[in-house]
Amino acid sequence: MRTITLINGDGIGPEISDAVVKIIDASGLKINWDVQTAGADVVHEEGTPLPPRVLESIKVNKVALKAPVTTPIGYGFSSVNVQLRKALDLYASVRPAKNLPNIQTRYDNVNLVIVRENTEDLYAGVEHRIDENSAESIKIITRKASERICRYAFEYAVKHKRKEVCVATKANICKLSDGLFLDCFRKIAQNYPKIKTREILVDNLCLQLVQDPSQFEVIVMPNLYGDIVSDLTAGLIGGLGVAQGANIGEYCAVFEPVHGSAPDIKGQNKANPTALLLSAIEMLKYIDETTYAEKIEKALYKTLKSGIRTVDIGGTASTTEFTDAIISNL
Repeated sequence: MRTITLINGDGIGPEISDAVVKIIDASGLKINWDVQTAGADVVHEEGTPLPPRVLESIKVNKVALKAPVTTPIGYGFSSVNVQLRKALDLYASVRPAKNLPNIQTRYDNVNLVIVRENTEDLYAGVEHRIDENSAESIKIITRKASERICRYAFEYAVKHKRKEVCVATKANICKLSDGLFLDCFRKIAQNYPKIKTREILVDNLCLQLVQDPSQFEVIVMPNLYGDIVSDLTAGLIGGLGVAQGANIGEYCAVFEPVHGSAPDIKGQNKANPTALLLSAIEMLKYIDETTYAEKIEKALYKTLKSGIRTVDIGGTASTTEFTDAIISNL
């Protein structure tokens, strides 16, 4: 039996974690869940939002499923997500955006993947105050990290039979930092002559995405742009409630939804577990449990086709009702 770390998060995290665990259990796949707590709920008890036991669990188990964890805005502790990515060198953030059945959106032909560099850029957190009226953040782009993420994007395209990889930067303004990233993309692209390449400025990318998202397949970009654009692409398929994500490293992988902890609906049985479930499906494929992954995915699609949906995607079902329907369709 495979042991997988489960970080059940805070806010709506425990609710959607319970839902996804129930669905996976109902599929017949036996997993030993190593449940770990992190975030605001453990700070007072353990003095940190990311206790060493969490990192040790992931290092031992190699794979984790993570529900959202609250990050204070403008004060308090640093993001647990960022700390995890740094500590485990989860350099590739992979965020697919694909239409789901019976969820009304502006487009019905979205099937793209954002590949985001996950360890540096402004998210390196190198910042300081100059004086009481000004502060400075340093944007870090390195050749090693840029080549690594670009190589990952091309390898992803090969594995998933994608024909093109697009790189998005602001190299016309950030000539040294984004220019370096673009240079690394061009260098790595030479090793994949069968994959088409495209270069685009990130502002134009946003324009193109809202006009015709079907023109894109795999898009690779630095950390900050990837974070912003992946939320944009989530909007193309129905919102953050259906947006999955994965953070991949050489030795470990953490699968998690794109959305936050939504404390405003905590405990109200309203949360949509779809994004975490889709992340779990990708996790199962990652550990070569493809049969179970496809079985759960079909049950999810059948549930959505039948009209059973949570409030955020146009339905009336509670978290429990939606979960029970998926289990029934298994």
